[in-house]
Amino acid sequence: MRGIIFDLDGVLVHTDELHFRAWSCIAEELGIPFDRGANDRLRGVSRAESLERLLAIKPEVRLGDKEKAALCERKNSLYRASLETLTAADIPPAVRAVLEILRKRKLRLAVGSSSRNARLILQRTELEQAFDAVTDGTMITASKPDPEVFLRAAALLGLEPDVCAVVEDAPAGILAAHRAGMYAIGLGTCATGDGIRPDVLLSHLTELPALPALGGEGSPPSRTGNR
Repeated sequence: MRGIIFDLDGVLVHTDELHFRAWSCIAEELGIPFDRGANDRLRGVSRAESLERLLAIKPEVRLGDKEKAALCERKNSLYRASLETLTAADIPPAVRAVLEILRKRKLRLAVGSSSRNARLILQRTELEQAFDAVTDGTMITASKPDPEVFLRAAALLGLEPDVCAVVEDAPAGILAAHRAGMYAIGLGTCATGDGIRPDVLLSHLTELPALPALGGEGSPPSRTGNR
């Protein structure tokens, strides 16, 4: 591998709780039951798709396009307000250490996120300078599992897809990586589901540098892929 493309939320920065609180507010307004299990099913997909999945919990709640757009904007406002509390201290030292190891191996690094708030998060946490390229929701027309965000990241890195690895924590992202023709590295148990399996599954980001595919010398975790 010559390049690594990281998802952002749940991989480098753990903003899951902030998303959960924002969607909980929207769900409460609509009278829709919403728990952390439901929140997990919103991982890796666009805001609009997340709203559709939320509405599917209670089909009798029917909204027009304008109402849906307004709710998506309200959710984003709630979420962005919470992002203002993020600082560099919210990135564990181990994450920065992993990125430094990979950079020393001359690997090209990128962020590939469907979030339109990706650059704000990177700026608030002082991670932006760690990457050679960033693709986010403002640069794509289709969200994961469409591979567009990863293909754009590879292009910005100047690399072909088959020499890029993707680190993801959601099934939609793993599927997008496979569709892009990239090596899919799953992080945590949420990276599997719906019959989707990464090429290799890690428990923690700190295991990443040991992968032989990335120049590591450790024993690789068991492969789970079905590509």
